[in-house]
Amino acid sequence: MKRLTAKEEEIMRMFWEHGPMFVRELLAFYAEPKPHYNTVSTLVRGLEEKGFVGYRAYGNTYQYYPLVSAGEYKRSALNEVIAQYYDNSFLNVVSAFVEEEGMPLDELKALIARIESKRQK
Repeated sequence: MKRLTAKEEEIMRMFWEHGPMFVRELLAFYAEPKPHYNTVSTLVRGLEEKGFVGYRAYGNTYQYYPLVSAGEYKRSALNEVIAQYYDNSFLNVVSAFVEEEGMPLDELKALIARIESKRQK
């Protein structure tokens, strides 16, 4: 799955939170100063080309909706980071959190307990 730019991810978060929308509706969620309609429209069309959004045509206007869920995108991004920086090793990831980031041992134990309880179900 392709990575999103910060601006594309911002738009996808709006879709994930609010569902299908027209570009004008997206503009309402931006803080002032709001971007120009054409800027947002171009970003949304880029998301469509990347396969992140689809659309329904209503005359000359389009209502866009997400094709990729937030969970799917997060998993893909995490897998990419693990592959790129941790040699595809979850052990390397956890070691980095514990050794380099100072993850407390009780949090690590809680994580292990959570994983074990989910596997037993």
